[in-house]
Amino acid sequence: MTLPSTAAEPAIDPTAALIARRQRLLGPAYRLFYESPVHLVRGEGVWLYDAQGKPYLDAYNNVVPLGHCHPGVVDAIARQASILNTHTRYVHETVLDYAEALLATFPAGPGQVMFTCTGSEANDLALRIAQAHTGATGLIVTRFAYHGVTLSIAEASPSLGRYVTLGPAVRTVAAPDTYRQGLDGVGPALAQAVRDAIADLGRQGLRPAALLVDTIFSSDGVQAAPAGFLGGAVDAVRAAGGLFIADEVQAGMGRTGQAMWGFMRHGVAPDLVTMGKPLGNGHPVAGVAARPEVLEAFGRNGRYFNTFGGNPVSAAAGLAVLRAVQEEKLMENAERVGAYLQARLRALAAKHDIIGDVRGAGLFIGVELVRDRQSREPATAHTARVVNGLRDRQVLTGSAGEHANTLKIRPPLPFSTADADRLVAALDETLAAL
Repeated sequence: MTLPSTAAEPAIDPTAALIARRQRLLGPAYRLFYESPVHLVRGEGVWLYDAQGKPYLDAYNNVVPLGHCHPGVVDAIARQASILNTHTRYVHETVLDYAEALLATFPAGPGQVMFTCTGSEANDLALRIAQAHTGATGLIVTRFAYHGVTLSIAEASPSLGRYVTLGPAVRTVAAPDTYRQGLDGVGPALAQAVRDAIADLGRQGLRPAALLVDTIFSSDGVQAAPAGFLGGAVDAVRAAGGLFIADEVQAGMGRTGQAMWGFMRHGVAPDLVTMGKPLGNGHPVAGVAARPEVLEAFGRNGRYFNTFGGNPVSAAAGLAVLRAVQEEKLMENAERVGAYLQARLRALAAKHDIIGDVRGAGLFIGVELVRDRQSREPATAHTARVVNGLRDRQVLTGSAGEHANTLKIRPPLPFSTADADRLVAALDETLAAL
C-alpha cells in the first residue's frame, strides 16, 4: 500500500503563473520590464500598487502627466461614453472644442490638427504629409531614436534593434551629447551631421522630406541643454527643401517645465508637431498639428480617416487633460521639482563616482552612469542592476541611450519634493549596494 506523501506541495508563484500564461497567449515579441516583473493592479497619482497592495513610486510613466487615474479625466471619459461615441465623419462640437484648445497651446504656425490614436500613427501620418508637401522621400533621425512601430516609422526607429532594418531613404545622425561634446559643441555638431546626411541622400539621388527628432532626445539618452541648440539642424534641413517634424510624444504637455512643448525651448517653429501618450492621460489620444500650407497638398490629393482618432470620448479626455495641466499648474511644478531633483542628484554624484552626468529639463532627467569618469566608458551592466535594484526598493525607472547606461526619470507631473527625496534615497542605497 502506498501512503500519500506528507511533503508540502511547492507554492505556486501567482506572478510567475501569469507570466507563463502571457507568454503562451501573447507570443514572444512582447517584453516585460525588470528581471522580476511587477504585477500591477491599481494606480493613483504618482503611485502604482501590486496584487499584494505594495506601493511603487512611479518615476517613469510619462503616459499619465496628471498621475494615474486622475478623477477629472476618468469622469470626462465616463460622461461622454455614456452619451455618444462616434468618429470624425459626423460633426461633433467636443472634437472641435478640443482642436481649438490644443492648437491654442502652440505659438503661431500650427493652425490645423489631425487626430490619431497613437504616437506611431501620428509620426507615420506626419511623414506622409511631409512627403506629399516636398515631393521628396528622405528622412533624417538620430542614431538611437524611437518614433513608433508602424512599418515606415519602425524603419526610422533604430532603437528597436538591429533586426529592424532602416528604410532605404532613412539616414541617421549622432545625437547631441553634452557630456562629451560640451554645451557649445552640440548645436554645431548636430547641424553638420544633418548637412552630411543630406549630402549622402543626394549621392543616392534622394532629397530630404524631413528631419524628425524627439525634442528631448529621450531614447538617445536625454539631451535638453543648451536651450536653442536645435536651431542649426532645423535651418540645415530647410535649406535643402525639407521640413522639421517635432516629435513631442515624450517631451510635450509641459514636462520640461519651461514650455508646453519641447521645441519651444529651442526657439524653432516646426512645420509639423506629433503628439501621443500624454494627451489623454492614458486614454489613446494622439495627433499631428500642422501649418495649413504644409497640410494642403496631402489633403488635396488624398483623404484621411481614422475610426477612433478624434472620437468624442478621446476629445473629452484631451480637454480634461489640458484643463488639469493649467488649473493644477503642473508645468510650474515640473520646473520647480525638476530643478530640486537635479540638484539632489548632482549632490549624490559627489558621493558615487559611477554617476558621470546629470542632465534634463523639468521632470525629464537623465543620469548617465560610467565605469570611470576619466574614460567616461558606459556602465551598461551596472545600469541594469541599478534599474532592477530601484524596482526592488519600490521605485520604478528605466534606462535609455545607445549603451543603455542612462537612468531615465520622467514621473507624472504632480511629483513632489518628498517623492524626489524618496527616489534619491532609494538610488543612494542601490548604488551603495553595487
